[in-house]
This record gives sequence, structure tokens and C-alpha cells, in this order.
Amino acid sequence: MADELKGRKIAVLATDGVEQVELTEPVKALKDAGADVKVVSNKTREIQGFKHHDKADKIAVDLSLDKAKPENFDGLVLPGGVINPDALRLVPEAIDFVRHFVDGNKPIAAICHGPWTLIDAGGVKGKTMTSWPSLKTDLSNAGAKWVDKQVATDVRLVTSRKPDDLPAFNKTMIEEFRLSHAPAK
Repeated sequence: MADELKGRKIAVLATDGVEQVELTEPVKALKDAGADVKVVSNKTREIQGFKHHDKADKIAVDLSLDKAKPENFDGLVLPGGVINPDALRLVPEAIDFVRHFVDGNKPIAAICHGPWTLIDAGGVKGKTMTSWPSLKTDLSNAGAKWVDKQVATDVRLVTSRKPDDLPAFNKTMIEEFRLSHAPAK
């Protein structure tokens, strides 16, 4: 449905090393659903996408993290790739940005290694989540209940394991963003 997210503003937080398809496919799905989507990064012009361990395309950045105001967004997407979330965990402004969504009970969708950033923002304790299998121990140690399935949802949080899960992830993410509170001003 083309207008189910009309008026919704969604941030996609990423940096160099992002798994390209885990950024581009959710962005496409969100835009197709009518959302206004912005790629937010600690980089200013573009970020380096990856396809597994190999460099892929450069991806345009719409808004630098220092200019992005999380209160202007209704939801957040955290794509994976090993390098991307690990690098963002070391950027205090990125953790603060994510924490705004956690503390504000705004919807968040994270795939693959994306939940790593949520650990640092205090967003996993008590949540049922899935991720790339190597994050199972990290998420469990941070207080999450880890499950191995395509998509896990838990109170405005949608998580998935890998690129193969993108169709289910995108569908569930759009539904969660649609059901969430009124659009940001």
C-alpha cells in the first residue's frame, strides 16, 4: 500500500561498512510505503556499502549526524554489516541518537549486526530479539532473549537475522511503523 506510511519520517543510521542490501532494500520498501526516509551518518557525503566482505557501492548520506535531530523522526532503521554497527558503537553522538528512540519508545527496526548499536543505547534488556547468530551471546549478556527466526518483534522493536530475511523484515517493519504513534512534526 503506497500511502500507509505517508507523513512518517524515518531515519536510517549507518556508516562505512554497512551491508548495502540491508540499507537499500528497507529504504526502498519504506519509500514505496510513502515514508520520508533519510540516511543519517557520522560521515557527510557518502558511505561505503559492502556485500559481505567485499566493497560494493557508495551510498549517499542525506543528513549528517551532527545536524540530525532524532525528535524529527518517527522511527529508526539500523542496518547491519559487521563494520557498520561496530564503528557506530564508538561514536557517542550515534549512541545518543539511537537512545532517543529507545527512551522515547519510538519504533526501531534492526537487522543482522544492527542490534549491536542497541546494546550500547540500552535498548535490548528484556526484549525478545533475533540477529546474525554471532550476536546471540552479546545480546543475551545484555539482557535480551535471543531467538533464531526470520523476524522477532517486541514492543516497537523489529529484528531480523540476515539479507535472506529482508522480505519478512521489511513487511514487519512497515507494519510496526504504521501502527506506532502519530507522525513527528
